[in-house]
Amino acid sequence: MDPITQGTLGATLSESFSDRDKIKAASLLGCFAGLSPDIDVLFQSPSDPLLFLEYHRQFTHSLIFIPVGALICAALSWPYAKKHLSFRQAYFSCLLGYATHGLLDACTTYGTQLFWPFSDMRVAWNNVSVVDPLFTVPLLILTVTGVIRRNPIFARFALVWALFYLSLGVVQRDRVVTTGIELAQSRNHTPVRLEAKPGFGNLVLWKLVYETDKHFYVDAVRVGWLSKTIPGDRIEKLNLGKHFPWLDSSSQQARDIERFRWFSNRYLAVDKRFPNRIIDIRYSLLPDEINALWAIDLDPGADLSAHVKFTTNRKASGETLSRLVDMMFD
Repeated sequence: MDPITQGTLGATLSESFSDRDKIKAASLLGCFAGLSPDIDVLFQSPSDPLLFLEYHRQFTHSLIFIPVGALICAALSWPYAKKHLSFRQAYFSCLLGYATHGLLDACTTYGTQLFWPFSDMRVAWNNVSVVDPLFTVPLLILTVTGVIRRNPIFARFALVWALFYLSLGVVQRDRVVTTGIELAQSRNHTPVRLEAKPGFGNLVLWKLVYETDKHFYVDAVRVGWLSKTIPGDRIEKLNLGKHFPWLDSSSQQARDIERFRWFSNRYLAVDKRFPNRIIDIRYSLLPDEINALWAIDLDPGADLSAHVKFTTNRKASGETLSRLVDMMFD
């Protein structure tokens, strides 16, 4: 989830359990702790472009690390917190704030290793976008109002809003899944997997992805009072023997493909425009397209120790944004 939402929700939960005279300090510590797990973005390597994919949303986001992360946050914030709170109170505020982070991230589609070190499964409940103003803005307004008025009731209303919105996301997701099953059946397909992922910044327009024996199918679904399907595209699933016969299975590039396969939950295909590019089809700016936000590039002439290149495509043109709005409301 975006940093504003993470910090706000951390502050909201800590604030909702605070006393009136300690509400500002509790809120600030909750915000700090709610942001802290994303310190893992610093785990990067100039020689290994996929290292950050393995460590982002890993141990700092796991459930078992919450008490440890909270303790670190309380210790770091103690020079400020000791003027307003006991260490026990500071730790409790940090514990609440820190606990929100991994769980909120798991509500998105990216994948979060909640059960590290026991499992490297990337949990993704797919019930909210990584950026959603309709979720964040009321949360922020209510939480800030609570601090200004020194009344935790506003933060408690904010929590009710958060739980309601995330629950609505589950309902919408399940509606899209039902629509997707019907769509696949109408095409005489029996999906191996089928998932619904919220579009950017809303719970109305969704990306539907399902897998058959040889292909991935991508469509958009708008779910309001009624559901409407916006047909998309299909793409052949990655087949290393077919698409990259030159690839040495002992090479670093081959190992990097498997790392990227784990990260993408096996939603991999070869970019139709670039034959040496492997894309993660889960993400695109427009939900009916297979125009991946990130990919890896292979080099047939590279030596066995060379890594793949990680590339991103996050630029949104005015035309893209206009079409996104049209898909939401047309």
